[in-house]
Amino acid sequence: MLFRFVIIAVFCLHTHTTFAQLTNRFAIIPQPVQLEAGTSQFTLDSATTITVPAGQPDLNAIADTLANWLNRTTGAAIVVQTAPNPTVKTIQFLPITDAALGEEGYRINITEKRVTLEAVNPRGFFYAVQTLYQLLPPGALDIGGNKNPVPNALATLPACRIQDRPRYRYRGMHLDVSRHFFSVEYIKKYLDLMALHKFNSFHWHLTDDQGWRIEIKKYPKLTQVGAQRRETIVGHYDDSDPQVFDGKPYGGYYTQNDIREVVRYAATKYINVVPEIELPGHALAALASYPELGCSPIGLDGRPYQVATKWGVFEDVFCPTEKTFSFLEDVLTEVMSLFPGKYIHIGGDECPKAAWRKSAFCQRLIKQKGLKNEFGLQRYFVNRIDKLVTAKGRRIIGWDEILEGNGTSLRLSPNATVMSWRGTKYGLEAARKQHDVIMTPGQYCYFDHFQGDPATQPTGFGGSLPLSMVYSYNPTPASLSPADAAHILGVQANLWTEYIDTPDQADYMLWPRAAALAEIAWSPLEQKNYEDFSRRLVTHFDRLAALDVNVARTFFDARPSARPTADGKLLVTVSPSNESLVVPAPVIRYTLDGSIPSGESPRYEQPLVIDTSTTVRVATFADRRPLSELANVQSEYIVSKATGKSYTLLYAPTTGRPDRNFSLTDGTTGSMGGYEVAGVVSFVNDFGAVLDLGQSQSVNSVRVGFLKYTARNICLPKEVEIAVSDDGATFTPVLTTKTNATEGGKRGIVRLPFDFAAVTARYVRIIARNVRQVPSGLRNPGKTAQLAVDEIEVF
Repeated sequence: MLFRFVIIAVFCLHTHTTFAQLTNRFAIIPQPVQLEAGTSQFTLDSATTITVPAGQPDLNAIADTLANWLNRTTGAAIVVQTAPNPTVKTIQFLPITDAALGEEGYRINITEKRVTLEAVNPRGFFYAVQTLYQLLPPGALDIGGNKNPVPNALATLPACRIQDRPRYRYRGMHLDVSRHFFSVEYIKKYLDLMALHKFNSFHWHLTDDQGWRIEIKKYPKLTQVGAQRRETIVGHYDDSDPQVFDGKPYGGYYTQNDIREVVRYAATKYINVVPEIELPGHALAALASYPELGCSPIGLDGRPYQVATKWGVFEDVFCPTEKTFSFLEDVLTEVMSLFPGKYIHIGGDECPKAAWRKSAFCQRLIKQKGLKNEFGLQRYFVNRIDKLVTAKGRRIIGWDEILEGNGTSLRLSPNATVMSWRGTKYGLEAARKQHDVIMTPGQYCYFDHFQGDPATQPTGFGGSLPLSMVYSYNPTPASLSPADAAHILGVQANLWTEYIDTPDQADYMLWPRAAALAEIAWSPLEQKNYEDFSRRLVTHFDRLAALDVNVARTFFDARPSARPTADGKLLVTVSPSNESLVVPAPVIRYTLDGSIPSGESPRYEQPLVIDTSTTVRVATFADRRPLSELANVQSEYIVSKATGKSYTLLYAPTTGRPDRNFSLTDGTTGSMGGYEVAGVVSFVNDFGAVLDLGQSQSVNSVRVGFLKYTARNICLPKEVEIAVSDDGATFTPVLTTKTNATEGGKRGIVRLPFDFAAVTARYVRIIARNVRQVPSGLRNPGKTAQLAVDEIEVF
């Protein structure tokens, strides 16, 4: 992956750099409730012991894990015993009774001679140990034991007193393994990182349209057929028109033994695994395996059901027949035999109703049950599954669509927990109806969204979710009454993997945003402080490096921006990212020749003036070593006779992509990422502009950037006319040319040149004719076409 090289270079930084003053021995994430720093330290040595009271097997297991890790890390031979030895340094596990700590709280007291851990429950001791890991120097952290022992001088714990307990009881992370499959080995690493950050719930998205990933003994076709797709779409969903596929079979699933191993391993980390079996929608993989579960033998498109090869929402869903409910009861019974936790996630989201509307059976069922419409039928479906799961002593979780169907007499079981993803509205509504709620709104918790400039990022779903926005989230707003607020169980990060196909890329999208969410889930609301979090995060980057985590470095990004000057040049200003509040700020270096900045490149100290089209690259550094990711990304700025000049638009742009302060001559080119396009102005009708060059001068060429995004009905123009004038009233045509509005292929900004014999003029008029309707041969023929325009150049 493009970003791996830069990140490895950063991670090679030793802790003792010019940023050393920013690192501190109490860079704990999530932040404890109370921490009182001491002045001495506890140094681990070969004589150190760990003591646990006799007859405490759970504590023994935690202590053994700690001892093994410390021994691997330091090369010592620390042993676990039941009787403390007052003559040696000791890490003591001390069970107590204290309602103030709760089931997951703990206390730590570190002096020169003793480390005392106190908790009511083994969970509390487990989280105390996670804090101990973070109190060691970052270079010492290597839970997996992948490197040589560190010097004993690094195996120190700072003296302090800590009292801690979580804000929320549900602290979750989600992983979609249906779109892309991840090995058991990676799942264990995922759980390790969750535990270090005190998450306690792993939401495992095991089935979807693109793959069924869990072995069900009674229905072997689910993995024989449903776990395999014949190929996978290449790039983003709308990258190309027509879409491009890789032609390579893709598959994978977890055997029941794999599932048991993951559940067992998670239990050692005090993490509950919540399996998700999607229904009634997102069911194509199951329908491809057992077509009789659909409302017709074939799909709505007239073809046999098949495992989806691209992303999105598909109209073929489970049919609410007794055969389907029998199948789902069998599947969920096997699932519940593998997962001992109380929660079973049943999906319930994004269920199109077209198949049900066309089904005579479904229409009869709606009348028979008095369900009013297909939304009532969805409520009926969910209620059937709710009763099934509840009868087996478990509780369902469903996405917030399970609230739909209020026009019927059916009501959700009081046991049903709502996972709010479509913003916060539905979660708050569910809490007011006395349903337990897990908050996971997309604008704060969907980590498949971009965390920095899309031009610097691997392919993502779209949308922006920077680190600071994650940290800003409060799952329990003040508008909730105390009684309703008690139903907010917690918060969860979601990682959907349509565009995430490797462990490195999954890590990149998760971290450090998951660290921010960990603090939201654990630390008191009144202690939230992004500046303080930023300082601790600098140390945490080194900690994650020791754990071989491919962390995103957008936190350290610097970004250039440009504005035209009065004399037609560009003034380029480079600013540190708003994400990072660390002081002092990193050093910014730049190049103007397209090369990647190095530690020897010029240091940015004042705005740059450029008088010709230039590629500007910027990167941040510490001790001449790169910190940011922008070293591999270029910002292209265009300078021409049009730069900074005013113009009049002849046709009104759309409200969705308006013109902002003469953005078509500001020297800055447009960009795109995911579904997003920035820096262009769009038009439903034709595009027309009259540029005022300020004075008469020789012109012989115009170049216009047009967005080609035919998957979204944005086509190139069919014709372009150029005319010139000295007075702005009488124009003389200099060029009329046909252009190719039928061009599809990969989306992008196409800069079309229009050359003509040199003329003298002050005003240049450009008219681009819209093709009006998307031409045949493209994805959406006959749909209303738009034009979208980027930078205009005049030469």
